[in-house]
Formats: sequence, C-alpha cells, structure tokens
Amino acid sequence: MALLALTATASACTIGDATGGSGEQTNAAQADVDKPDTPEVSVADGATDVSPGEPVTVTAPGDGLDTVSMVNEEGREVESEIDSDGTWTTAEPLGFNRTYTVTATAKDGTTTTSEFQTSTPAAQTAVSLSPVPDSTVGIGQTIMFVFGSAPTDREAVEKAITITTSNDTEGDFNWVGPTDLRWRPKEFWEPGTEVTVEADLYGVNMGGGVYGSDDNATNFTIGDDVRAYVDDNTKTMEVYRNGELLRTIPVSLGRNTGQWATPNGTYVVGDESPQLMMNSATFGLPVSQGGYETMVDYATQLSYSGIYVHSAPWSVYAQGNSNTSHGCVNVSPEAASWFQNTVKRGDPVIIENTIGGELDYWDGLGSWNASWEDWQADES
Repeated sequence: MALLALTATASACTIGDATGGSGEQTNAAQADVDKPDTPEVSVADGATDVSPGEPVTVTAPGDGLDTVSMVNEEGREVESEIDSDGTWTTAEPLGFNRTYTVTATAKDGTTTTSEFQTSTPAAQTAVSLSPVPDSTVGIGQTIMFVFGSAPTDREAVEKAITITTSNDTEGDFNWVGPTDLRWRPKEFWEPGTEVTVEADLYGVNMGGGVYGSDDNATNFTIGDDVRAYVDDNTKTMEVYRNGELLRTIPVSLGRNTGQWATPNGTYVVGDESPQLMMNSATFGLPVSQGGYETMVDYATQLSYSGIYVHSAPWSVYAQGNSNTSHGCVNVSPEAASWFQNTVKRGDPVIIENTIGGELDYWDGLGSWNASWEDWQADES
C-alpha cells in the first residue's frame, strides 16, 4: 500500500503540473486573442514643435490597419501611401505652424487619435548646391552648400545631408564661412566616380529658430583626370590628361612683389568666360592709381579672389621669362582659348615656386590647400 500511495502521489504531482501549465498557456493565448490591435502613431498626441520634414507613420499589430485619415486644421487630407509591411506613411511634406489630426482604425475596430502641431519658424533659409545636376566635373571638385542665412546648429545641418558615391569615397565636411559648407574627398576623386547629394533640410531646425525652407539635391560624375602644373621657376604651365602631357605653355605670373605675387597652392577651375571685364578696383587698386579696367578673352577662373588664366596679348613678350601681371596667369590668346576648351570645372591647377605665399583654403575654389587633418578638425 505504501508503494501504491507513493505512486499515486507521484502521479498526482505529475498530472497536476501538466494540467496547471496547460491552463496558463491557454489563458495567455486567450489574452493575446483578446488584446486589441491598437494603432500606433509615430507622433504622440499633444506633441508640439514637430518637424514638418519628418514623415508620420502609423502601424497596427495583429490584422493591421483598416483606415487612416490625417488632416490639417482646414480639413485638407494629407497624401499618404502604405508600404509592403502595412505601414501607413505620409507621402508629402507637412506645413509649418500647422495642426494635424491623425485618426487610425485597426481591422478589429480599435481606433487611435493623435493631434499635434508642427514647428513655427522664426525664419526660414534655403541652400544652393554645386555642382549642378547631371554635370561632369574634374577630380578636384568640392561639393558646395551655400545657405541664405548662417546656421548655428551645424551638426543638425550635416546630419540632414547624405552624400553617396559609387566607390565609397572617403570625405568630410568643413565650414569655410558662416554660410558656406563644403564636402571634400580625402584625395582627388577617382575618374568615373558617380556622386549623389541629398540635402534633406526642409523642416530642420538649424539653430535659433531658423528652419530649412526646402530640400535640395544634385548629382554629378567625375570626368577625366585633367590637371595643370604652373612652375614659376620655368615660367611654364604643363597640362596633363590621365597622366599624358598634352602641352607646355609659356606663362607670366604675378609681379615679384609681396602684393601682386601669385599665391602657391592647388587651385580648381571654376567659371569659364569667353570675355570678362577685369577691374583692379575690386581688389583695392583704383584705375587712377595705376590700376586697370580691361576686357579680357578666354578667362578661366581659379579663385574667388580674382585669379584667372586668361588671354594677355600685351604680355606675350614676357611669357616664359618674367612676371608682369597682378596675380593672374597670363598666356597668349591662342593658348588661353586652347586651355579653356581643354579643362572643365573642378580640374586642379597647381601653382608652385612663387614668392606669393599660399592660397587660403577658404578662397572659393582652393579647398585643397588645407591638410586632411586640418580639414577634418574644422575649427572655423
């Protein structure tokens, strides 16, 4: 009998545990069945200062969503789309200083409502981008972002910008001025690189209540490796394409004085003008004090401070043997035409061995005159 009692007790314990576990699992399963499929809105009810550039999403567990409506205070419906996993998402930017109401109903009839307000900017600013879309540029091209007003939250701006390259080019941002942001590769671009730039700045608080007024984007391709070397020792400019020397051109650089000597450094080709009026008064030399106001042909920009490669028929006698300009690279009319037809925006022009110091890295097109370490440090 003792043995039977023990067996019965053991059996009772075993059966009791199994029965209890089954009951708990049944209750949990029933709880899951009874749990409502409450829709979840990405913006909390009552939220304020919501960025109008951020998409609003709605999801629902279980059987998913039945209907979603999102309207502004005037009753206008916001455009939307539903992706493959059943998530509802706004498909257009929201407006500033607006009140929106989201009403979402799951397929089990559970409804959620969320009302929120978007940001009210103290001011708005746009950004322009360079290079222009679908352009082909040189290996020295930097990506330029110019803002209408100076952002104070620079980190927020940089986070809103995406730069995608076809070969994972390493690069970084640098603020070269209050409204001037640039992105430069560590080394010259590889020819053939395809680049896409997306500045998703609409609704981004750039600091001080100044918000981005628009998104902007561009794309470009890196063309052949065309570069020029200007050597003041030999008074020549050598132009190469993909490592092959195309031509050697006699030049006359800035006069050998502290004021007019051409700075050394890596310049980058910018605008190209068939004709350009040059006025020395723009850099502090009035015509009345020995300056000039002259129309020149085939002016190829190298810096914002006014250094160009251009036709200079008046100095052909000096080209190749002495320096006579106010800083520009003087060449013959024929050579100036050939040069402008050979180079493109973004091609580097490297000037060496002058007494003119070094071109400032922030001088428009001279971003390569900062070391990579200094560029990344960005202490502007």
